[in-house]
Amino acid sequence: MAKTRELVGRRKAIRNIRKITRTMELIATARFKKALDRAQEAEAYTRKIAELASDLASAGGEITHPLLAVHDKVGKSLLLVIASNRGLCGGYNAGILREANTRLRSNREQGVQTRLELSGKRSISYFRFQRVAADATYIHFEDKPRFDEVEALANHFLELFTTGAIERLEVAYMRFLSPARQTAVVETLLPLAKPTLTDSKNTAPAKANNRVVEYEYIPDAVEILGQVLPASFKQRLFKCFLDAAVSEQIARRVTMKAATENADSMIKLISRQYNRARQAQITKEISEVIGGAAALQ
Repeated sequence: MAKTRELVGRRKAIRNIRKITRTMELIATARFKKALDRAQEAEAYTRKIAELASDLASAGGEITHPLLAVHDKVGKSLLLVIASNRGLCGGYNAGILREANTRLRSNREQGVQTRLELSGKRSISYFRFQRVAADATYIHFEDKPRFDEVEALANHFLELFTTGAIERLEVAYMRFLSPARQTAVVETLLPLAKPTLTDSKNTAPAKANNRVVEYEYIPDAVEILGQVLPASFKQRLFKCFLDAAVSEQIARRVTMKAATENADSMIKLISRQYNRARQAQITKEISEVIGGAAALQ
């Protein structure tokens, strides 16, 4: 049986760890609420602009736009992986990296040349360990991504796509469905093909009610689509980062809550061991006193 002094030191160390995990749980809860509010505020706008872009693209007839160009065979693709800068969030990063690896393997088998760009220190360190070179890395997206930061990245992707440097843009991230459900996905953001323009969660076509909307284009459809389609793409990319931020905080809150509960269980177990050890030590001391007294008689 362990010595009482050792058990006291171990219990004290676990109590200190419990304070840290409990504090991190509370911080993650506060950040989750703020991230959730931002994601919900952007949800309606993202869905609405996707519906508008789908309606305009469908009503435009034979009008073409570079962002609507669909290639029969994709030869060049770009995969953006959105992970976290910090750990202690359970299987959050593992799920995203697993989906990204699956897509990279699928593209390799199909002969698709894939350009890899990484957001988050965890994805950067993982692919560096796997000896997979990244074309670009980003570590400035935290739990409060700003639209101007995402817009700069979106303009970079739009330039690559419109110049023909890539023919498809995919994003691997953790999609937020509800506080109890998040799923790692690889979503195609470009091209914005007419049949595949969807709402922000990509669960149903934007024109799910088969409504027919007639538009009068002033000055012309090409110029209007040239404004609406890039705006729709930028908002969808921004929503990916918002979903990733809220999903990360949920994962960290759940992980730290489980760690705190495990620490409580360990403290109770060590306390019982300490009580047994202390009781055995007291019994031994009493026996020694009684034995010494009997020897003196």
